[in-house]
Amino acid sequence: MKDQIIIKKLEIFANHGVFPEENKLGQKFLVSAILFTDTREAGTTDNLTTSIDYGAICQFIDQFLKNHTFHLIERAAETLAEALLLHTPGLDAVELTIQKPWAPIGLPLKSVAVKIHRSWHTAYLGIGSNMGDKKAYLDQAVQALKEHKACQVEAVSDYLVTSPYGVTDQDDFLNACLKLRTLLTPYELLDELHKIEQQAGRERIRRWGPRTLDLDILFYDDLILGDPTLCIPHVDLANREFVLKPLAEIAPYLHHPANGKTVQEMLREVAT
Repeated sequence: MKDQIIIKKLEIFANHGVFPEENKLGQKFLVSAILFTDTREAGTTDNLTTSIDYGAICQFIDQFLKNHTFHLIERAAETLAEALLLHTPGLDAVELTIQKPWAPIGLPLKSVAVKIHRSWHTAYLGIGSNMGDKKAYLDQAVQALKEHKACQVEAVSDYLVTSPYGVTDQDDFLNACLKLRTLLTPYELLDELHKIEQQAGRERIRRWGPRTLDLDILFYDDLILGDPTLCIPHVDLANREFVLKPLAEIAPYLHHPANGKTVQEMLREVAT
């Protein structure tokens, strides 16, 4: 459980709303924020630079909402949360409430509000290629993720040459795993991975067949998800040495949320 720095009902006069007069004349908004971070070092050193400066955060919120105009407070909250997470070192998650006390609905009310919680997530990805310049395709995928504003690549394993899995009458693969810090939801991340595959000329013609680039979500926090379009953890992860071996380089003691085994334990079992 992370520590919290709490800002309550910061008053801001800004121009947000569906109606034209709201955008022109402006109105009052109340913004509350819970900043989830680790305050231990600040608490032991009494040094502001080791914590999040709530005064600077208030100024950031004020300027952000004054310098942008949105029709919906849902959009205002979403973009503000993203901006705070991207630009505030040490901020792991944020809970934002934006209240609109002057909402023009023609009825008496204290306020309407939108409340959201957004955070960084940790994902582990498998990447592979067995066509063309395999290393170049893997490098391209890693670079694309590094350049995505909502992603931070934290670790990349060595590239490993492996025999094909499932369908064996094809060229050897070059495989790797990477650790990713991301603001994207699992489905948003999946969409981005498909875009990167398409940029590499990926064609889904034959299951387990040759491909220029293959990107899989192996883990996403401790999430267990299964539906027709996405399964997390990866459904066949425990049986794939070509995934477990590079994954063990960067996360040997990561636990599978369903079977409780570490990556190192699963690798040991599949390798025997």
